[in-house]
Amino acid sequence: MSVPDLRRTESTFALSNGHIGMRGTLDEGEPRGLPGTYLNGFYEEHSLPYGEAGYGYPEAGQTVVNVTDGKVIRLLVEDEPLDMRYGRALEHERELDFRTGTLRRRTVWESPTGRKITVTSERLVSFTQRAVAAIHYVVEPEDDLQLVVQSDLLANEPVEERSGDPRVAAALDSPLVAEYSWAEGKRAVLAHHTRHSGLRVAAAMDHELTVADGLRAHIHAEDDLARFTAAADVPAGDSLRMTKYLGYGWSAQRSVPALRAQVEAALAGARQTGWEGLLAEQRAFLDDFWEVADIEVDGDDELQQAMRFALFHILQAGARGETRAVPGKGLTGPGYDGHAFWDSEMFVLPVLTYTVPDAARDALRWRHSTVDKARERAQVLGQRGAAFPWRSINGAECSAYWPAGTAAFHVSGGIAHAVAQYQAATGDEEFDRECGTELLVETARLWMSLGHHDKHGGFRIDGVTGPDEYSAIVDNNVYTNLIAQKNLREAAEACARNPATATALEVHADERTAWQEAAMRMRIPFDALLGVHQQAEGFTAHAEWDFPGTAREDYPLLLSKPYFDLYRKQVIKQADLVLAMHIRGDAFTAAEKAANFAYYEARTVRDSSLSAGTQSVLAAEVGALQLAYDYLGEAAFTDLHDLHDNVHNGLHMASLAGAWIGVVAGFGGMRDHSGLTFAPRLPPGLDRLAFRMSYQGTRFSVAITRGEATYQIVSGGPLRTAHHGETVVVERGVPVTLPVPDPPTPPEVRQPANREPVRRVPG
Repeated sequence: MSVPDLRRTESTFALSNGHIGMRGTLDEGEPRGLPGTYLNGFYEEHSLPYGEAGYGYPEAGQTVVNVTDGKVIRLLVEDEPLDMRYGRALEHERELDFRTGTLRRRTVWESPTGRKITVTSERLVSFTQRAVAAIHYVVEPEDDLQLVVQSDLLANEPVEERSGDPRVAAALDSPLVAEYSWAEGKRAVLAHHTRHSGLRVAAAMDHELTVADGLRAHIHAEDDLARFTAAADVPAGDSLRMTKYLGYGWSAQRSVPALRAQVEAALAGARQTGWEGLLAEQRAFLDDFWEVADIEVDGDDELQQAMRFALFHILQAGARGETRAVPGKGLTGPGYDGHAFWDSEMFVLPVLTYTVPDAARDALRWRHSTVDKARERAQVLGQRGAAFPWRSINGAECSAYWPAGTAAFHVSGGIAHAVAQYQAATGDEEFDRECGTELLVETARLWMSLGHHDKHGGFRIDGVTGPDEYSAIVDNNVYTNLIAQKNLREAAEACARNPATATALEVHADERTAWQEAAMRMRIPFDALLGVHQQAEGFTAHAEWDFPGTAREDYPLLLSKPYFDLYRKQVIKQADLVLAMHIRGDAFTAAEKAANFAYYEARTVRDSSLSAGTQSVLAAEVGALQLAYDYLGEAAFTDLHDLHDNVHNGLHMASLAGAWIGVVAGFGGMRDHSGLTFAPRLPPGLDRLAFRMSYQGTRFSVAITRGEATYQIVSGGPLRTAHHGETVVVERGVPVTLPVPDPPTPPEVRQPANREPVRRVPG
């Protein structure tokens, strides 16, 4: 297997619990593509590059660090190391099991001198014991053989340069400075700190071994390496079995002794539970998850697998983050430097809100923990309220390109949207008081500072960048204005619900009135001549992009065309106004949605993995069901088919979430503008589509066939919803089946030349 292939599979087979992330490298550590073990929130700082600096430009960047690697277990067979590049792999398979939450591997290997062994291993990152990972490793020889296993903790693992910026490369060249090493018996601990960010990390390992007799073992530790070595003569038909337990912890404040105590306590808990106990806990956790989150696709087995792959990795990204962000790549690789973007709130958190709401709450609590940094950023920019960062690990802005970073203030509105969505879906009064209201208030204050009332009676928000990064510094971006409008209204309502919190935040009645007035007068540009909304003021008057003259190999355009040209033309990187019609569909008529979708479909090139899921939703709503199905497939297979040629750096959490959104909001027609409603339709080619969700403590399923949809309670109280506009109450034990009306006649749509959705060949 080539290095690029290895890198892709290492991302695909990654394990995580939202706190620890381990790429799916082979147990032996080599051959490898891009090794990686990550801890959520653990990073190194480096200077940001500027040709010309300016006031308010962020000074420091942050990059996720490959921490101490505990996955490595080397095997020597009569002096010959097991290495898939040598000898012969007679059989080799790996399996990521979504039910057990483990990565399994089975290899039958013949050494260059003809000795045969079978190696089986199983690896997990625990959902229930947050700081723990474990590996069960079994070697079965075909003949009497001497076997030696070497189990490592390895810091500052050599990694090929993964950035074109020499500042980043320098920061990640041996980023960990040794502080402590200890080994005794079968246990070892290493502690390090980063050179610049000053964060401290500890990693520990312990082992259990089973072998017939004659075992010899020793352990040693040095600055960047701890190694446990065990040798045994193993007869044919017997085996050497080893369970390796790993504990990880990091802190910006705690001492080495405190971190050592933490990771050793994690090991003690893991040893007490044991390997079989960890497996049982993992399975029980996932059984509960699939009860509330599973998606069933009858008629497309490949899509069925892709949907469960997407759900499993979204769960891994957020399950135990606990007041940390959900990075754009999760913890599957170093892509995007490990940063969190608006992807988290607008794509990933809806999935978590309706399946694992505690994980969504914790991700929003992380945003709340950074509100002081966001206030400081707003002040630097001459604004009030809180300006949350475009990209960050610790809450400070890390984007060096301000037109697509700082100016994309919609990230703050997205956080407010996620707060309101979570609150409506859960009724979490404690979160509302302690975190949610403050986030809504401070983001509302930002919009009041950014915007102004014009002489024509409208409230304008000028000089911002919307979701479409091929348009920058625009006036009255519809998506931004509509999400700000909702933000202002939700802030006023939150203050009414929580008067004590409002008082503490010094919100007075006149400020709430001003929010409501600005929301009512929000400018939403519309081109009366063309009969469509303008993505931003003046957008429909821009010159058209020469799509027929743009070669397929020129995409993505940001790598082949100057931004100056992109900014002046009607070419759209990713769903922008179309996203507004999903998130704020209550602000558009059905006729407007159809006309807008057709207009913007012809100008959207999908140079972002965020786009296909959203386009699937609106295509389904306007009746273009085959197109919606094609876009759903593109979102679902972005990573499995490596459609953007960058899976080697990690999976795209937002695209994986976009597949869920395409099913639930697209073909399920789920909307939460006011309460929870559905308008389900089955796409062509499928026999049945079903999904599960949680809403206000009730778990339920929606099953769609060609002519009807069935709503059924899985657990909890009754569900009050609507089906294609008809009010429905679903009681436990009494499924409700209703007819599905014919879809509307879709508008005539086309894509730019060479940018049609990626369609799969059946089978």
